[in-house]
Amino acid sequence: MTINGPAATITAFFLNAAIDQQCELYIKAEGLTEEVEAKIAKLYKGKERPVYQGDLPDGNDGLGLFLLGVSGDQVLPADVYAKIKADTLKQVRGTVQADILKEDQAQNTCIFSTEFSLRLMGDLQQYFIDHGVRNFYSVSISGYHIAEAGANPITQLAFTLANGFTFVEYYLSRGMNIDDFAPNLSFFFSNGIDPEYAVIGRVARRIWAKAMKLKYNANERSQKLKYHIQTSGRSLHAQEIDFNDIRTTLQALYAIYDNCNSLHTNAYDEAITTPTEDSVRRAMAIQLIINRELGLAKNENPLQGAFIIETLTELVEEAVLTEFDRITDRGGVLGAMETMYQRGKIQEESMHYEMLKHTGEYPIIGVNTFLSKEGSPTIIPDEVIRSTNEEKEAQIATRDALHAAHKTDATKSLSQLQQLAMRNENVFDQLMETTKYCSLGQITNALYEVGGQYRRNM
Repeated sequence: MTINGPAATITAFFLNAAIDQQCELYIKAEGLTEEVEAKIAKLYKGKERPVYQGDLPDGNDGLGLFLLGVSGDQVLPADVYAKIKADTLKQVRGTVQADILKEDQAQNTCIFSTEFSLRLMGDLQQYFIDHGVRNFYSVSISGYHIAEAGANPITQLAFTLANGFTFVEYYLSRGMNIDDFAPNLSFFFSNGIDPEYAVIGRVARRIWAKAMKLKYNANERSQKLKYHIQTSGRSLHAQEIDFNDIRTTLQALYAIYDNCNSLHTNAYDEAITTPTEDSVRRAMAIQLIINRELGLAKNENPLQGAFIIETLTELVEEAVLTEFDRITDRGGVLGAMETMYQRGKIQEESMHYEMLKHTGEYPIIGVNTFLSKEGSPTIIPDEVIRSTNEEKEAQIATRDALHAAHKTDATKSLSQLQQLAMRNENVFDQLMETTKYCSLGQITNALYEVGGQYRRNM
C-alpha cells in the first residue's frame, strides 16, 4: 500500500475487507448463505447495490464479493463478528507506507497538515498495539522516494533513518512502549549502481540496532531492522532500453548479497510506459535466477569480510552520522523541514547528478557514452495503457450509489469522526467504522475541516 496522504483511511478499508472475507468464509462454512442473502436484500431494498465490474481474472474464486456493499457486522451476530474481527487482525499481513516525513521532503503527495498526518500515524500504531496487530507493518519508512527525487545514497540513508528515529520519539511521547511498536516499523530503500548501495542495508541495521539497544533499551526483536529494496527507477532510460535489465540485475545482486528482507526488481520498460506482462516476467526472472541458480547467492553473507565491503561500511556509517549532526544542528528532522533543508539538499544533489550525466562525467552506457550507430534514440511506446471512459464512469456511478445508499449513516459517522479528532481521541478506531459507509473523498473532506490541508513552507 503506497498511498501516503490518506494512508490511515485506506488501511481501514483494507482491514475491513480482510475481516469481511473471513466473515464470508464463516457464512459459507456454517451454511448461512441463504439467511444472509435475505438480510442483504432487506438492507438494499429500494437501493442500488454495488456489483463487480468486468470478468473475474482466471483462478479467482470471487472471495469478498458475496458481502460487497455490506459489512459483516450487519449480517452476523455481534459476538461472532467480534471474534472474527479479533482473529483476523492478529493474522493479517501487509505494509502501510504512510511515511509523511519523506512526503514533505521528497515525494509531494501530502494532503493533510504534517502535524495531523503524524497524529494519524500515531493513532494507527496505537490501534495496532491495542488489537494485537503484529504481522502488519504500520509504516514503511521510505528512502526510495528520497533517492528517486535525486538524493545520493548517503543522503537517502541518513534522511530515512533520521525520519525513523523521529517516529520513534513521537510514539514514545504518546506513551507507547518501544517494544510494542518498533517491530511494526519497516524500511524501504532504493538500490542504484553506486558502490555505497552495496552496504546500505548493513549500515542501516548497525545504526538502528545500536540506537535501539543503547538509547531506547529495546529488546532483541525491536533491534532488528527489516527493509525492502526496490531497484532504481531513476536508473532506467528510454535510450538503449534493453540495457535496463542489466542495471536492474546488478542492483538486485547488491540487495540480495546485503540480505534485504524483500526485493522489487523494476521492469525494463517502466522508463516509458506501464510494464507489460512479458517485461514483468523478465524482471521477476532476475530475482529467480539469482536466488535459484547463482551458486554464490546460496551462501549467506558471501561478501562478509571483504576489504571493500568492510571499508565501505565504516565510511558510509561515518557519513550518515555526520549528516545526523547537520540535522540536529537545525533542530532535528521537523526543525530542518521548517527551513526545507532536506528538500533543498535533495534538489541540489539531483541537479549535480543531472550535470554529471549531461557532461558525461558520470558514464551511462548507451545514454551518454558508447552510443549505438543509430545514436541511441529514445524509445517511444507503441501503446500507453489508460482507463477507458466506460471504466471511469462505472467508478463514478458506484461511488454515487454508495453515497445514496448510506446517506444517513455516513452523515452520522463523519460527524463522530470529526468530534473524536477535535477531542484528540484515537481517530483510527472510528475510521474502522466510518469506512463501512463512506467514500475516501467524504472522509478526506471531513478530516480537512479538523486537521487542515497541507501547505508547504516557503
